[in-house]
Amino acid sequence: MKFTLSWLKDHLETSISVDELVSGLTDLGLEVESIDDPVKKLGHFVVGEIIQADQHPEADRLKVCKVATGNTLQQIICGAPNARTGIKVVVAQPGDYIPGLDTIIKVGKIRGVESQGMMCSERELMLSDEHDGIIEVAKDAEIGSSAAEALGLTDPIIDIAITPNRGDCLGIYGIARDLAAAGVGK
Repeated sequence: MKFTLSWLKDHLETSISVDELVSGLTDLGLEVESIDDPVKKLGHFVVGEIIQADQHPEADRLKVCKVATGNTLQQIICGAPNARTGIKVVVAQPGDYIPGLDTIIKVGKIRGVESQGMMCSERELMLSDEHDGIIEVAKDAEIGSSAAEALGLTDPIIDIAITPNRGDCLGIYGIARDLAAAGVGK
């Protein structure tokens, strides 16, 4: 059964960390199969704003974009059809790992023009299969802030295995009740 930490906290008053929660669930006899924490996975990506988007001199489908990422202005080559001046996007800096491509971003040249990063699509971040363009972040997102927070992906997802004798934990309320009985919260 999968549930988010915030969903559990809708039923359980507690301030425990994810690690303490995992320990509490294990003590109750519930096996935690996985924890998917998007902040850990996407924490290094930042919000950037395309300040300028010009046609690449050597390619019809590429654009040379000037992207503000907080303290710096980076030149990034992009082939996404929705890359345009004024939008806020998810930016990978040199050294960042792109999970959907299984690669680390490096400064490089694309058709003779230097690119200092990458603007990411949902598929490249393994958020969905969408790959028609780069992710557009809300206009009120702060430049240089965490992309995970700007996209609302801050809630860990916990997956537990339910054994046949624990039918009471097939719902979030049953899990919250057992944790409260174990002294983890109210």
